[in-house]
Amino acid sequence: DVRAAAHREIAELKRQAAEITRIASNNKVETETRIGLEVSDAQARSTAIHDETDSNAQQAYQRADSHVEDAIARADELKRDADDYLRSAQIRAEEILRVKLGSKASKAASRITAEGVVATYIANGVGALVEVNCETDFVTKNDDFLKLANTVAKLIAEHNPTDLAALGALPLDGKTVEEQRAALIGRIGENMSIRRFQRFSTPAKLTSYLHGTRIGVMVEYDGADEQVGKDVAMHIAAMKPVSLSSDQVPADLIERERSVAHLKAVESGKPAEIATKMVEGSVQKFLKEVSLFNQPFVKNDKQTVEQMLKAANTAVKAFTMFIVGEGIEKKQDDFAAEVAAQVAAAKQA
Repeated sequence: DVRAAAHREIAELKRQAAEITRIASNNKVETETRIGLEVSDAQARSTAIHDETDSNAQQAYQRADSHVEDAIARADELKRDADDYLRSAQIRAEEILRVKLGSKASKAASRITAEGVVATYIANGVGALVEVNCETDFVTKNDDFLKLANTVAKLIAEHNPTDLAALGALPLDGKTVEEQRAALIGRIGENMSIRRFQRFSTPAKLTSYLHGTRIGVMVEYDGADEQVGKDVAMHIAAMKPVSLSSDQVPADLIERERSVAHLKAVESGKPAEIATKMVEGSVQKFLKEVSLFNQPFVKNDKQTVEQMLKAANTAVKAFTMFIVGEGIEKKQDDFAAEVAAQVAAAKQA
């Protein structure tokens, strides 16, 4: 599979690095052998010079000393060259691995990340909700990927970054969050991104609910019964409201619903006056369906969420819900063809 192919590629790169180091070591051995020969040759010439006539003895000694000194200097130079070559080979081997791993991150960056997880963190009145995306559902079960998501949620709560760029610059285990993300892409071979986050800081209470890892909800509330807060979070995950009350529903959603209702009214052929009432009725129904307080409570549909909260003497102040991949257009490819293409790309890299 793709993951196995990536591991094989990294193993091959390590083998190449070892080969470069071996060649460098051999070159060093050959260099030291040549050094020995040059020193031996210098000593031989020194002996021959010492055998010259007494009248030339002084000059012979000087020439002998000069030859030996030259040989020693040359030996030192060759040793430095051999050591430099070996260091260069080791550095080059490391660069090969880093470039290959880095290229995985660069190549992966253009691929769509519509899968992923939502992670939460709450401590001492501060909480965070974060969505971290990847390419396939398989990676969402990877321990390192899950650890990154949970760690990032904690960092958001503790450091209050202003945006994704500030989050990426936060320190994490000797590197930045962004560097850890890129390194994880290199190890796993899939693109991944931190898509969005929401931080809460409140004197009130916070609770969260995760439906698996794909839907995450955080609720800020006041009330004595913590179970009520958890029930509201679970309700939000199930019914997916867009606001607390109908007057907080975004205007663009209302206009979209009004446009759809108008087209239906026109197609019905009703008189203009009746059509207008139909449109307004549809809009009001929509507002009740998407606002938390007006929705029927999932655990007791005989009362609304607002009625349940009043009975429990609890007030919900805010909530955030993340659904993995919401709004991302997921690319539809033939899976077998995609795997074959990735394996071929890995071999060519």
